[in-house]
Amino acid sequence: MPAPTRTAWTFAIAAIAVFMVTLDKFVVTTALPVIREDVHASLGDLEWIVNAYMLTFAVLLLFGAALGDRFGRKRMFVVGLGLFTAGSLAAALAPDAATLIAARGIQGVGGAFVVPLTLTLVSTAVPVEKRGAVLGAMLGIGGLGVAIGPLVGGSIVQGIDWQWIFWLNVPIGLLLVPLAVARLEESHGPTQRLDLPGVGLASAGLVGIVWGLIRGNDIGWTSPEVIAPIAVGVTLFAGFVLWELRAHEPMLRLQLFGKRAFAAVNAVSLLMAFALSGSMFVLTQFLQTAQGYSPLEAGVRTLPWTALPMLTAPVAGKLSDRIGGRPLLFAALVLQAAALVWLAAGVGPGSSYDAIAPPFALAGAASGLFFGTVLNVAVGSVGPEEEGQASGTNNAARELGSVLGVTVLAAVFASRGGYGSPADFVDGLVPALWAGAAAAAGGAVLALALPRRRATSAAVAVPEAA
Repeated sequence: MPAPTRTAWTFAIAAIAVFMVTLDKFVVTTALPVIREDVHASLGDLEWIVNAYMLTFAVLLLFGAALGDRFGRKRMFVVGLGLFTAGSLAAALAPDAATLIAARGIQGVGGAFVVPLTLTLVSTAVPVEKRGAVLGAMLGIGGLGVAIGPLVGGSIVQGIDWQWIFWLNVPIGLLLVPLAVARLEESHGPTQRLDLPGVGLASAGLVGIVWGLIRGNDIGWTSPEVIAPIAVGVTLFAGFVLWELRAHEPMLRLQLFGKRAFAAVNAVSLLMAFALSGSMFVLTQFLQTAQGYSPLEAGVRTLPWTALPMLTAPVAGKLSDRIGGRPLLFAALVLQAAALVWLAAGVGPGSSYDAIAPPFALAGAASGLFFGTVLNVAVGSVGPEEEGQASGTNNAARELGSVLGVTVLAAVFASRGGYGSPADFVDGLVPALWAGAAAAAGGAVLALALPRRRATSAAVAVPEAA
């Protein structure tokens, strides 16, 4: 049997890394009720356990790619793997919610380096004529991480303990780091100045806004401890926008948003992620807290939502090349809104799973339509030399939408309900689902702003997007 080629090693290392990072974004959702009881976490703590990962990931995604271009993609990929592994170890050993939140932030930094660099490492190692098939396989592996994340999380939490969803990453990371050092080839991109002010302003601004939104329900929305961080965050983020407009080599080329298609597809992506992640945050807890399912049973019951996109996304991708992305994105958001309305109108403490499964499946079909189409539209809205920036920006928009969705829908939930009883939980769940449906409906309206034209560029996607 011939020895594996360097291309095969590159694909294997990148695929395992993408699967690990993607899985960890979703594996924690099923563990939230158990974590809440074990470390005495508040609702705000649970939000930060999810958001600390997604927020650092969103802010540093483009920066991680730029670091790889400048200092070496292999080198920064290895650094990212090391950070992700260290964050996983710290999360597994976390004695309290604050430590777990900090560890999740470290994981997010590592993931923001790993995910975008897998694309460039694989693209560099694979012959041009095979690149589409290989990148498609990477998308499938990322999609598998999304699909089985809640199921794996439920299995581990129920079979062992919640800490093991993080322990699982440690031996994998320790294996991948030396393999990456030995088997990957170093490559660099165009040398450019690192936009450190831009990263600092965006990070501080978003943290301030999210901090204030999470604290609002606990201490009151008129409290200076809520108003001040939101005001400072908005000011800093406005400063980020002004800086990016004037910087010679910005982290994010805001001029791209002058193109109607690019601005619309990123706004649509943010709203879809808002509705999807926010509703999933409350619904996965509903299955255990209000309906009494075990973590494994809850993970199995999310499969119509999380696994169905693996079937519908490839079909949507092919259709987007033929008819364009506008009708598919519009349909996806309408179906997502309809699924959440269905759930909001029919869910109750004693709802049977038979009543929940159809809207879950509808939401899964909508997700597949959306994610199978959106990156094709995003990269098709710019010139060939801007495709990398477009792909990275669209990924960042979705991560930011996920952060805001979890934060806002949790605030809506806390304003009307709580964890006192199944009825209390449903009292908060229903208005949160209506808010998610409204966001999806707003995204559908914005999808109509997309130009009526066919996608002209094949999606060069960050694998996590699947």
